[in-house]
Amino acid sequence: MLIETLLVSLLSAQAAPPAPAAPKPAPAAEVAKPPAAAKGSVAPEVKTLVERMQSFYEKTEDFQSGFKQDYKYKTFRRTQTSTGTVTYKKPGLMRWEYEKPSPRTFVLAGSKVYAYDPGAQSLTVGNVDTNTLSASVTFLFGQGRLADEFNITKGTCADCKGTLLVLNPAQADPRFKQVRLEVDSKTAQVLKSTVIDPDGSENTIAFLDLKTNVGISKDSFKLDPPEGTRIDDFTKQGK
Repeated sequence: MLIETLLVSLLSAQAAPPAPAAPKPAPAAEVAKPPAAAKGSVAPEVKTLVERMQSFYEKTEDFQSGFKQDYKYKTFRRTQTSTGTVTYKKPGLMRWEYEKPSPRTFVLAGSKVYAYDPGAQSLTVGNVDTNTLSASVTFLFGQGRLADEFNITKGTCADCKGTLLVLNPAQADPRFKQVRLEVDSKTAQVLKSTVIDPDGSENTIAFLDLKTNVGISKDSFKLDPPEGTRIDDFTKQGK
């Protein structure tokens, strides 16, 4: 659900130095069992809505929507607003086409993520392990189950058009502090998603005029940058 922030951070991570070698494991008798991962929970008053929302995305083969993104930087006390369209197709194809304030394209295709900036005439390619993504992202793909990772309660919101769900990680997550989903109580579609970053910044994406199962072609996720585009392919590092 971080979308632009998520994809950029994934690409940036490709240039990070390799982690130091792990120490040799202790003999089997001395190795303690790791603590069991904390499981999430769902408040009774929103249990049915959460299940309907989960089912909606599990049954969705593709979708297309306009979006409005407001990123509130807590440190700088300013908000950056972006607009564009998002397209998704199972399994694991997603394209974010930013139109304003400047054209940019982000494509998630299987184990690769692409970031194209026509203004800078650059295309960046990186690896991404979708198995490590949070359910707050993968449930849109019809995969991750929110109730497995979050404690979900009903929030209060004076100007919400739907029901506000507040998702607190069942165990600490360095990627975010909290996720809030505004859900249409009739259709169970997510109208708006807000991710609270560790520093308190807020990344809010409102989905506009969502259309599902419209028969989107795989060709919609191809990138064909013009001649002269600089390509930084981090997937080839170390080969």
